Amino acid sequence: MISYSDLTFIIVTFKSEHIINNCLKDIPEECDKIIIENSGNYKFYNILEQKIPNLKVFVMNNNGGFGKANNFGISNSNTEYLFLINPDTKIHKLEIDKIIEVIQNVDFAIAAPQIVEKFKVYKQNKGIKDYIFVNEVRGMAMILNKKKFLNSFFDENFFLYLEEIDLCRRIKKMGEKIIEINVEVSHLGNQSHNSESFEIEMSRNWHWMWSKFYFSKKYKGYVLSLIIFFPILIKLLIKLIFYFILRNNIKLTISKMRFKGLLTSIIGKNSYYRPKI
Repeated sequence: MISYSDLTFIIVTFKSEHIINNCLKDIPEECDKIIIENSGNYKFYNILEQKIPNLKVFVMNNNGGFGKANNFGISNSNTEYLFLINPDTKIHKLEIDKIIEVIQNVDFAIAAPQIVEKFKVYKQNKGIKDYIFVNEVRGMAMILNKKKFLNSFFDENFFLYLEEIDLCRRIKKMGEKIIEINVEVSHLGNQSHNSESFEIEMSRNWHWMWSKFYFSKKYKGYVLSLIIFFPILIKLLIKLIFYFILRNNIKLTISKMRFKGLLTSIIGKNSYYRPKI
């Protein structure tokens, strides 16, 4: 029988002071909670740790990305089940109860609720079943059965994007099961940090292209991935010239970031770009 004390919530934050209280307030007190703050903000999180029962906060001096921070949180957890959620995900006690009711009767490695956003719903289970087996789930809210992973979790080469899809791919190769539970959880989307600056948008575009090629190379090999992505690289180069001529600085900058991210991944360099905020 799984209880709240068997579950640790792990939340990776980056300047999430505006939203983290809303995320935490309905999580049962009995559950362990771990926050990994990637922006180096000690002051706010020291206060938070004193207010919330069973909460540990780790403030990282360097932003290593989503996967690395989650791995750190996992390594500091003591429970068999881990519930990884984004700070802009809102989960209620009733939803947690329904999820626990399902997972205690299923042999699984990864489980996830259905993610509902304002303009998009991530739902593979469209029927009335309590759960279905799937190939992958999104990382905004996912439960890991820790013993299934043989102490190998996220690939820390990913800084942002596709790290949870990679994790799903690897656990399926190990013969383990992934389920989507027929429970809806609200996700605000792109609200995790208190900054929607253009710098963040540049970072997103750089890392999206870097991660896409790295992911492809990992599963399809370098040569086939280069064949797939070289036309994309050329198209981005054409866009650079086009937007330069039009003096459209915003689109020029976005195209430049996508081009640099993809080129960096193609030549085998690490994902080095970090938002300057």
